[in-house]
Amino acid sequence: MKNGLVNLIPPISVAAVLCFWAFAPAAILANPWTIVITSAAITLFVQGLEFLFERHPGWRMNWREFWTDLFYVVLGATAISWASQALAEAPLLALKQALGIRTPWAMQMPFLLQVALVVFLIEFGQYWMHRLMHNVTPFWLTHAPHHHITQLNAAKGYVGNPVELFLISLSVVALFDLPLTAVFCALNVLGVVSTFAHANVRANPPIWYSFVFTTIRHHSLHHSVPYEDTRCNYGNALILLDRIFGTYKEGEASVVGQDDRRRLSIREQWLFPFQPIFARLKRSPAISTDVVAG
Repeated sequence: MKNGLVNLIPPISVAAVLCFWAFAPAAILANPWTIVITSAAITLFVQGLEFLFERHPGWRMNWREFWTDLFYVVLGATAISWASQALAEAPLLALKQALGIRTPWAMQMPFLLQVALVVFLIEFGQYWMHRLMHNVTPFWLTHAPHHHITQLNAAKGYVGNPVELFLISLSVVALFDLPLTAVFCALNVLGVVSTFAHANVRANPPIWYSFVFTTIRHHSLHHSVPYEDTRCNYGNALILLDRIFGTYKEGEASVVGQDDRRRLSIREQWLFPFQPIFARLKRSPAISTDVVAG
C-alpha cells in the first residue's frame, strides 16, 4: 500500500502543478516571482523525498553534492536564463514580429492544450539536441560533464557545462502566441517530470504515466557507465519521443558515470570541452623538440 502511494507521487505532482496554474488567483499568476518560487519548491520537494524514500544508498546526498547542485541551480536561474533570453528568445521574437508571424489559434486553445503544446515544443527540440550531443563529438564534449556525475539526485538535471546548458535550453516557443501562464505551467510540468527522472526516489509510476513521461528507470539507464548504453532514452521529460523515434530502451542502472567514474569538479566540467585543444598544445612542444633534434 505504501509503495503504491509512493509510485503515485510523480503523477499527483504533475496534476498539482496543472491545478495551481489553472486555478490560482490571477494576481499570483501574474507575479514574475511565482515561476521562480514554484520551480524552487519543486526541487526542494523532490529533494526532501530522497531522504524519505531512498532508491539507492550509493546516490545518497552529501554536502559536496548539495553545494555543487545548488551552484548549478542558481546558475541556471540566472546566467543561463539570461543568456537564453538575450541570445535566443529575444532575437527569435524580433524575427517573428519582423516576418509578421501570427498564431491566434494558439491563444484560443483550451488551457491544457496550450500547456501540452509548450511541453511538446520544448521537449521535441531538447530530444533532438540531446540525441545530437550523443552522436557528434564536438557536441558530446559539451554534454559529457553531465554524464560524469556519479550519482543521481533531484537537482542533477541542472549540472553540466554552461555551453550544453545553453544549447539544451533553446526552443521555438517564442514563435507562438501563448499566455505566459500556459508557458510557466509547462515549464513547471517539465520541471516535475525531469526532477523525478534525476532523483534518488523510490517511485515507479504506473504504466500510463511511464509510457509518456520519463522516469528514473529510463533516465538512470541513459546515465549508465558504458558510453554505448547512454545512446538511448534521450527524452528529458517525454520518453514517448524515444518510443516514436526508436531510441527507447528498457532497463535501469544503479551505477552511473563515465570513463573511470571519476567525479569532475566544477572547474573540470567547465573546461572539459576544450580537452582536445589542451592535449594538442601539450603535444606541440614535444613535436617541436623532435624537429629541432632531427
